[in-house]
Amino acid sequence: MEQTQKNNTIMIGDVPIAGRYVLGPMAGVTDQPFRILCMEQGASLVSMEMVSANAVTHGNKKTLSLIHIGAKEHPISMQLFGPDADTCARAAERLHQMPFDILDFNMGCPMPKIVNNNEGSALMRDIPRAQAIIRALKNATDRPVTVKIRKGFCDEEVNAVEAALALEDAGADAIAVHGRTREQYYAGKADWDIIRRVKEAVKIPVIGNGDVFRPEDAEAMMRETGCDLVMIARGARGNPWIFRDCLYYERTGGHLPKPSIPEAKELMMRHARMQLAEKGDHLGILQMRKHIAWYTAGYRNSAALRSRINSVKTFDELSSVLEAWAEEG
Repeated sequence: MEQTQKNNTIMIGDVPIAGRYVLGPMAGVTDQPFRILCMEQGASLVSMEMVSANAVTHGNKKTLSLIHIGAKEHPISMQLFGPDADTCARAAERLHQMPFDILDFNMGCPMPKIVNNNEGSALMRDIPRAQAIIRALKNATDRPVTVKIRKGFCDEEVNAVEAALALEDAGADAIAVHGRTREQYYAGKADWDIIRRVKEAVKIPVIGNGDVFRPEDAEAMMRETGCDLVMIARGARGNPWIFRDCLYYERTGGHLPKPSIPEAKELMMRHARMQLAEKGDHLGILQMRKHIAWYTAGYRNSAALRSRINSVKTFDELSSVLEAWAEEG
C-alpha cells in the first residue's frame, strides 16, 4: 500500500496522524495516565504498553488490565507481541472490540525472557514467520497493522531493510525502525542511517526511533533519514513536555523554557492523582516513585527529593514532600 499524505498529515492505513511526534511503547511507563499527559502536550499518536498474545488468548487478568483506553487518547496504538501467526490472530480477534486505532506488532523487544520464547526481536531472525504473523493480523482485524523492528539481531545480521520490504509485502501499513541491534539493547548510539535506508526502500510510512531526547534530535532525525514520524520513548520519561517543545521548535526554531519547579510539581501531582485512581494507592505510589525520579532530574535539590519520595506510602505524604520541595526551590 502506497503512503498517502493529506495536508501535512501522515496516513497510517485510514488513520490520520496530525503531527510528527509519537509516544513509543514502554513497559511499565506508557499506561493511561502517562499517555494522556503526553497527548495533552502534543503527541500525535500514543502507544500502549506491549501485551502478550499468549496472555490475551488465555484471558490473563493482569494483561487484560493493561488494555484500558479512554476517550482523550486517540489516535492510540496497541502493541502486541507473540510467537506465531495463529496465536497472534486469535489475540487480535479477542481484542476486536477494544477501541484502539492501530494494531502494532513488536519485533523489537530485546529482553531475554521475550527473545528466548522466539518473540520480540528474535523474529528479526525469522522473517518468513514474521510475514505470516502480519498476514494473519491483517486478516483478523479491520485496523491498520504496523510493525516495530530493529536494525537487526546483531552487527553480523543487519537486515532491517530486507525485513521492512518483506513486512510491507505482507501488508504492514507502517514500519517503526529502532536504529540499534538486539545485542545493543539500548546502549551505544542509534544508527539513523538504517532508518534512512528503510525509508528509501519502502512505500509505506516509516517511523524513526532511537536517541531523540531534544527537539533538535527530532529535527535532525527527520532531516537525515526522511522518516515520516519520530517516535520518542525514553526521551519522554519524566518529560511529557518534549512533545510541546518539539512542536514549538518545528514552528519557530526556538526553545520554550524548562518548566518551573511549581509547574513541574503541579504536573507531578496531577499524574499522581491519575496514577492512584488507575492503579490503586499501593501500586500507584510505587510507580510514581520512578516517575518523580525522572521528572525531577536536573532540578535543584532533586537528589534529596528522590530520597524522601522513596519512603512515602500515601498520596498525602507524597503531596507534602513535593510541596516542601517546591518551597525550597
